Amino acid sequence: MSTKRALITGVNGQDGSYLAEELLERGYEVFGLVRRVGLEAPEHRLERLVHLLDRIDLRAASLESYAGIFNAVAKIRPDECYHLAAASFVSYEFDDEFSTLTANINGTHYLLAALKDLVPDCRFYFAGTSEMFGSAASAPQNEQTRFRPRSIYGISKVAGFELIRNYRERYGMHASSGILFNHESPRRGHEFVTRKITSGVARILAGHASELRLGNLDAERDWGYAKEYVKAMWLMLQQPEPDDYVIATGLLHSVRDFVRIAFQCAGLDWERYVVTDPHFFRTGESVALCGDASKARRILGWMPNKGFEEMVREMVEADCAALGIPLPAREAV
Repeated sequence: MSTKRALITGVNGQDGSYLAEELLERGYEVFGLVRRVGLEAPEHRLERLVHLLDRIDLRAASLESYAGIFNAVAKIRPDECYHLAAASFVSYEFDDEFSTLTANINGTHYLLAALKDLVPDCRFYFAGTSEMFGSAASAPQNEQTRFRPRSIYGISKVAGFELIRNYRERYGMHASSGILFNHESPRRGHEFVTRKITSGVARILAGHASELRLGNLDAERDWGYAKEYVKAMWLMLQQPEPDDYVIATGLLHSVRDFVRIAFQCAGLDWERYVVTDPHFFRTGESVALCGDASKARRILGWMPNKGFEEMVREMVEADCAALGIPLPAREAV
């Protein structure tokens, strides 16, 4: 039996790097699409992949170019394709909405069209998001909950979701969407509040900062562990029939919970360091989104294992280690 080939867009992101590891462990030949500038400065732009660069095959291509996507797919001819790349930082003020819509919708369409024409049997995964639910009318949200996105990012992902369904039903492609709720790890980007908190704790512990400015501490999220969520992506493409799945923990925690645990891991009293800054409050923010992953549990056999507190501690430990700062002796949190 020949080795399976997997193509990952967004391979240099949090999820892409963990997925590449997962697939390599399963014996796949892994290909990744990155912008050409990434290949020119891999130590800076591909930092999450440094330990994998000798094991994965990176190709330069822009999701804004159909010709580039078509040529890459023609050369790689993947058995499975995981489409994770997107303009993913959520702006509720609709900043730069045109480029977000163009990149996310066209990129998904270009990739689907190229696969349909070149390797129609390739199994396709689309990275959906809980932002598609936006101001959902009911909770928890499952695969039947109506989408009501409140950000351009969420809107673009709903469009991508419908493209997936269209290609699945019209062309018979094995195309599935994972509606993933928030998922974190030490590889999370610094623009996200979770990494802002854990890196802020490390900087305070190291004496590099004296405060951490945050927005709404009462905002709640369904936070899971990214390394576990990428396994769900793989499981979706191993099913005999394509389908859509919510991936979530089903548990809500507030930003305040995250802050309290992160500072406690470092032996610090968070109330001495955290400053609430109205500048960081979001206008039009989504309601507290909480996912119902019972379908994934039933069909995929997937369920989250790492607890919220363990995940937060792992992130704090990693950010402290990056600064050469040891954490105090471990205490129950």
